[in-house]
Amino acid sequence: MNESIGIIGGADGPTAVYVSSGRAVGQSVLLYVTILIVILALAVFLARQKGMHRFYAVIGAAWVVIIDQWVKQLVALTLDLGATAELLPGLFRLRHVHNYGAAWSSFSGARWLLVGVTGAGLCVLLWLATRFVRHPLGVWSLWLVIGGGIGNLIDRVRLGYVVDMLETEFMSFPVFNVADIFVTCGTAAAAVYYFKYYEKYDAPNREKEKADGTDPAESGKHER
Repeated sequence: MNESIGIIGGADGPTAVYVSSGRAVGQSVLLYVTILIVILALAVFLARQKGMHRFYAVIGAAWVVIIDQWVKQLVALTLDLGATAELLPGLFRLRHVHNYGAAWSSFSGARWLLVGVTGAGLCVLLWLATRFVRHPLGVWSLWLVIGGGIGNLIDRVRLGYVVDMLETEFMSFPVFNVADIFVTCGTAAAAVYYFKYYEKYDAPNREKEKADGTDPAESGKHER
């Protein structure tokens, strides 16, 4: 079992000494992820009940950022760089790594290029999510991608790299993090929305709004 002893604090505040085993770290990560799943499920339920998908999707995205940052901080404080810990035996384990690039470490070292590209992409997604997309699946998928993108953007701006910690045991795959999960799942959901629902639900509304000059953002307030 991995065990680490660390000190948080210093001269400007109280000092706390923590002792953490690898098993405890994994349990804490599972707890954080479970909390996030419960919050998102509750947000989706309330959105369906009240017909306020954009409002609750924003709340869900905010919690993606919060939990992603909590998990990264926990791993950074309790596991040395490169160290591992138990998570879900046979499926996933924790491994503390730093990713200086994008997916599969592409563009490694191009910190500000990645910051600029990510920031520009998030601006486009924000425009689509707030002014154009109204179908619930489209709204939720875009905001989950936005939440994951912001989580990794915070790392790149603040640290110069992204903290990754989730490693698959059943296959060879790059180490990833909580934000990556929502970027990937949100992108997949957005593809389903585009190919299955866009033409039927949002494309006709877009054409109508162009014809009569109405504001898509205003009409989107009445979505259900």
